[in-house]
Amino acid sequence: MDNGTLQVIPLGGLGEIGKNMTAVRQGSGMILVDAGMTFPDDEMPGIDLVLPDFTYIREHANEFKGIVITHGHEDHVGAVPYLLREFNVPVYATKLTLGLIKSKLQEFGIKKGDLREIKGGDKMKLGGFGLEFVDVNHSIPDAVAISIRTTAGLIFFSGDYKIDLTPIDGRPMDLARMSSLGEEGVLAYFGDSTNSERPGHTPSERSVGETLGRIIGEATGRVIVASFASHLHRISQVVEAAKAHGRLVGVAGRSMVRNVQIARDLGYLDLPKSMMVEQRDINKVPDSDIVVLMTGSQGEPLAALSRVANGAHKTIEAGPGDTVVVAAHPIPGNERGVGRTINNLMKLGAEVHYSPLEAVHVSGHAAKEEQKLVLSLLKPRYLVPFHGEFRHQYHHAQTGVELGIPRDNIFVLENGVGVEFKDGKARKLDKVASGMFLVDGGTFGDTSDSIIRERQQLSEDGMFIVVARINAQNGQLLGEPDVISRGFMSQQDANGLIGDSRDVVTQTLERTAKKQITDWGELKKEIRRDLSGFLSDKSQKRPIILPLIVEV
Repeated sequence: MDNGTLQVIPLGGLGEIGKNMTAVRQGSGMILVDAGMTFPDDEMPGIDLVLPDFTYIREHANEFKGIVITHGHEDHVGAVPYLLREFNVPVYATKLTLGLIKSKLQEFGIKKGDLREIKGGDKMKLGGFGLEFVDVNHSIPDAVAISIRTTAGLIFFSGDYKIDLTPIDGRPMDLARMSSLGEEGVLAYFGDSTNSERPGHTPSERSVGETLGRIIGEATGRVIVASFASHLHRISQVVEAAKAHGRLVGVAGRSMVRNVQIARDLGYLDLPKSMMVEQRDINKVPDSDIVVLMTGSQGEPLAALSRVANGAHKTIEAGPGDTVVVAAHPIPGNERGVGRTINNLMKLGAEVHYSPLEAVHVSGHAAKEEQKLVLSLLKPRYLVPFHGEFRHQYHHAQTGVELGIPRDNIFVLENGVGVEFKDGKARKLDKVASGMFLVDGGTFGDTSDSIIRERQQLSEDGMFIVVARINAQNGQLLGEPDVISRGFMSQQDANGLIGDSRDVVTQTLERTAKKQITDWGELKKEIRRDLSGFLSDKSQKRPIILPLIVEV
């Protein structure tokens, strides 16, 4: 690349919620803005986490200078440990964000990550880029936007933000600095699109505090509040409401315990040790004297609130007299799980408060009028809607048009499709590798569409296991093969098919014996082909077929 060319390539976070990661590249090197993850959907059975594809980063590893992080939510930091296992680069983030990252690195056994603290207002150089961090409001403290001075011009990444005029932490969004950058001249703005469909302004987080205070004040029994473990502004307001009404605070759920401890240690949560109750001691405190913070606001099956709702939690139960607050809105795709949890809690007799019936949640993302204000202050030549599904990007682009940005200067991109800036002009780039990496238990591998398809096929059509005893010398079948069906159809319905399937396998092996085929891989291929065709014709299903050859 020549010195005047800049490329910005989104590797995650576009056309989706989560998995945010963007490569910014010029002749002097490449940096990443954020490195997040997302959770699997119903079409990814057995998968724990979904990460961006690192292929493009590997291809340009010699240019990779470092990672800059906007805030500490998992969808912006969740991939950092995986990156640092491969690449020895510095990570720049604010104090709280680094605290959360350090905890994740410890879980991965990474002892010496090169973590460097910054704060809003700081300026620095990295890989030939001039970075400036600008305070913004979000649902977690210490969030920043990032201004990047490049050889092609000044670009601005908003990160996730909202404009909160009464922020919980007292740190207002630095609109004045944004205005100054706009006067200087912003080449391109990469802006949060998540709430672009919503008119007006996003309410202040303090409005939730008023609701939480009322609910906790009126409750006569135990209060359980479920929230994102990283939503420290929400957690702080629960703690303040507990203080106001003379209640102790219990904490349940591994990530909630971890984040509360980190926030206390770093001074972001005013929760005295005298107010805290260990999870094992929660039942020793009278119900009227405690508020319990826990995970599970998204209906995750193994999270604390879900286990309470199912009666499966080791130490905490819910029932008549208890008050439960689900202080989060379901992420798209999680509605069924959240609904199931609420229903189960109500069946147990608990009083449940949840959005949108009550103001127990407000978004951390800017609505349309806030987006207009930021665009008006920055006055970018080019707009690239970031962070959101396609519909969110589309509506953000429409807002840009309303404010006078030419349509030709607005790029609605997808993951892997970047934009190049040179001599003040911009063009789309060809697509680069930008798929998904899946974390399945302790393993970490490629997208492996074939594995996902097999799991989906198993869940839909089941499996047939064929056991054949073969003469190792001549390939002759020794006795009738065994055919075992699992998850295909009921044993009663499958009885006739199993017998017929045994005949099909016998005929296949008799044919291969005449051809004197003794390559077991070839035999298995023939069994799969013949039996799959037979079962498809008879049942319109295609179960996984697993042939096992036993040499005798």
